[in-house]
Amino acid sequence: MSLPTEHARITKSARKIIRFFAKKKESLSPLLILAHNFPDPDALASAYALQYLAEHFYGVQSRIVYGGIIGRMENRAMVSLLKMPIHKIRSTDLKKYSNVAIVDSQPAFDNNPFPKQRRATMVIDQHPSVTKPLADLAVIDSECGATSVILAQCLLLHKLEIPVKVATALAYGILSDTLNLYRSKNPEVIDTYLKILSCSDLQILAQIQNPTRSRRFFSTLGKAIQTAMVTRDLIVGHLGNVENPDLVSQIADFFLTYQGMKWSFCSGRYKGKLQVSLRIAKANQAAGEILRDIFSDRGKAGGHDLIAGGSFKVGMNVDPSVWQRAEEELTSKLLKRLRISAKKEFKYPFRQKNFA
Repeated sequence: MSLPTEHARITKSARKIIRFFAKKKESLSPLLILAHNFPDPDALASAYALQYLAEHFYGVQSRIVYGGIIGRMENRAMVSLLKMPIHKIRSTDLKKYSNVAIVDSQPAFDNNPFPKQRRATMVIDQHPSVTKPLADLAVIDSECGATSVILAQCLLLHKLEIPVKVATALAYGILSDTLNLYRSKNPEVIDTYLKILSCSDLQILAQIQNPTRSRRFFSTLGKAIQTAMVTRDLIVGHLGNVENPDLVSQIADFFLTYQGMKWSFCSGRYKGKLQVSLRIAKANQAAGEILRDIFSDRGKAGGHDLIAGGSFKVGMNVDPSVWQRAEEELTSKLLKRLRISAKKEFKYPFRQKNFA
């Protein structure tokens, strides 16, 4: 059976990275590997694999950094169990390192601290570009399923043993961003995952996927369920204050599993910004484009077919009514964009009185 065109594209992307390293080699050292502010498993795994690729094969010393926090318990478990050398960015890092590789994000995106006008050394990402990334090497593949797939291909092409910890990170990065492969119909993504999985520690992978959770997590989940609103095939959850932005995307994923839902939309208030996530059940619906359409500043949102996210500033210490208006305005814009009548009232299907 011949491989699909996606295979050629993913392999081509990986080969571009390998050729770049082979040409530049030690001139890239030291290399700062920058993930986005609230790194998810795909960003963490991609950064970890890039560091191994750079140091083991090309002698390039590197440091992995991020700008915000690692929020979800799964992500914290991933870093802890795999002993990933990832650090909170220092104020001097971007000045100290002349070579910067951005993974699972891009210079123009609002989710990383990289100066917008500065040229990056490398950009490796799966998200569609709003503008062409300013970089010596830009590898953007919106069909790869996860940035981890590209880095996994880089390691597989070397045909040498992949360290168990790196492979386990990549396996979880792929699973996480593809919703256990459901979001990706590309056979090459599945093939890459299976090859990486064979090098992984399945016990650690299971521990990462099933971490212990805080009381506050369950309180947020309980509030989300009680206040969830449904109209037609759209479920909406405004979570209020959240302990970390990742909870917004986590609840959005969870809500999409409610029977009959095609759209899941969630928001959360975090450090003066409204964090927003959109999820779609059917492929080829362009979630990223839909979310950008309802944002006043399109550059503050992004994504691809099935998932999208973004944030915008509301303000610190503002009256709760200001937050509520922002949430209501965004919901109203989404209803209009999805052509759902605003006259159709929301229902609260999970409130206790509905089970009395």
